[in-house]
Amino acid sequence: MSEAGVLSVSLKMDKIEYRVVIKFFVKEGLTPNEIHSKFRNVYGDSSPSFSTIKKWAAEFECGRTSLEDDPREGRSKSASTPGIIEQVYDMILDDQRMKVREIAETIGISKERVGYILHEELDMKKLCARWVPRLLTADQKRTRMKISEQCLERFNKNKTDIVRRFITMDETWIHHYTPESKQQSKQWAEAGCSASKKTRSVP
Repeated sequence: MSEAGVLSVSLKMDKIEYRVVIKFFVKEGLTPNEIHSKFRNVYGDSSPSFSTIKKWAAEFECGRTSLEDDPREGRSKSASTPGIIEQVYDMILDDQRMKVREIAETIGISKERVGYILHEELDMKKLCARWVPRLLTADQKRTRMKISEQCLERFNKNKTDIVRRFITMDETWIHHYTPESKQQSKQWAEAGCSASKKTRSVP
């Protein structure tokens, strides 16, 4: 890199720094053209543009004191504070099926920000329930296993019979309600968690 290039890099300013300088020159009574000329003499190509200097000079002349950028609507940094993130997480733990819109309206932030917190900060995603033939309790599974063992034992005892008979039966499950759809079963889950189980219902 040339000596001029090294000088240009070393003289680059942070935006807050050049705003301080603009504010000082405004207090001195300099015009935007004069301020821009001074920047060019010292910083060369690294100096802020004339339009930027003119904008901030006008702001300071109108009594502005802050050097920070104005907050942008819908992009408030305060929406991703640890307190807000914890509040979103608590709401999800209370109701894993809560919608993004409901969270946004309750907390008072945008839906985009809620989505960012859920996916990026909390690493969560919404999963549909996984269809399975039956949802059996531990007692039901144990009962079925005992019955199967008894049937197998009886079958083995009758191996010498010329005709082997083995009668089985099945159960019929009747639903007394209208089951929810797969979309309605969606709920939030942390990374690495599997989807919940749901029995498949037929008319």
